Amino acid sequence: MHTQSVESPPRPQAERWTARWAGVLALGSTLLLALVAVRWYPLMTLDGDVAETTHRWAVDESGVTHAFRILTDWVWDPWTMRILTFAVAIWLVWRKAARWTAVWLVATCLLTSVTQQTLKAAVDRPRPVWPDPVDSAHYAAFPSGHAMTATVVCGLLLWLLHHHGAGRVLWRSAVAVAAISVAGVGLTRVWLGVHWATDVVGGWLLGALVVVLAVGVHMRRQS
Repeated sequence: MHTQSVESPPRPQAERWTARWAGVLALGSTLLLALVAVRWYPLMTLDGDVAETTHRWAVDESGVTHAFRILTDWVWDPWTMRILTFAVAIWLVWRKAARWTAVWLVATCLLTSVTQQTLKAAVDRPRPVWPDPVDSAHYAAFPSGHAMTATVVCGLLLWLLHHHGAGRVLWRSAVAVAAISVAGVGLTRVWLGVHWATDVVGGWLLGALVVVLAVGVHMRRQS
C-alpha cells in the first residue's frame, strides 16, 4: 500500500510561495535595473539629494563615520560574509549527511559574486565623487556588492536555521542579527559616500531574489 510522506503536503504550497516571491523580486529588480541603466532623471535626482545629505552628515560626524568604516570594512565586508559561508559549509561537510547542502551554499555564494560583478560591468554606473571623500571603493556602483552579499548570506543562513528547526531564542537572535546586518551595511555604504541609495536597494532586491531561487532549488532537490 502506498504511504504518503508526512512532508509532502506542504511542498506544493512552499513551491508556489517561492515562485510568487521570485516573480515579484525579479520584476522589481528588473525595473530598478532598467531605470538606473537609462539614468531616469527623477531617480537620479533623488539619489543625488540623498547622497549630498548623507555625505554632509558623514563629514560633520567623524566619530560615526569612523565606526561605520570599521563595520563596512570588517564586520559586513563581502569577504567576511564569504568566510562565514565557507565556515558553515565546512561544518555541513563535517556532518556528512549535509554535503549537498554545503555545495549548494558555496555555489550560491559564488554565483552571487559573479552576478554582481557582471551587472556592475554591464550597467557601468559611476560612484559618487566628492571633493572631500571619507572613504573609497572600487569597480562600478550598481548593484552594491556589500548589500547583495549580506542579503544572500544572511538569508541563506536564516533559511538553514529554520530548515533544521532552530530553537526560538536562537532563531529570534539570528533574525535580529541578520536584519541589523543587511540594513546596516546598506546604511554604511550610502553614509560613506561610496554608493547611491538605489545601488543598495538594487543589492537588496537582487540578493533576496537569489535567496528565493536558491531555496527553491534546495527544496526541489530534497523532494
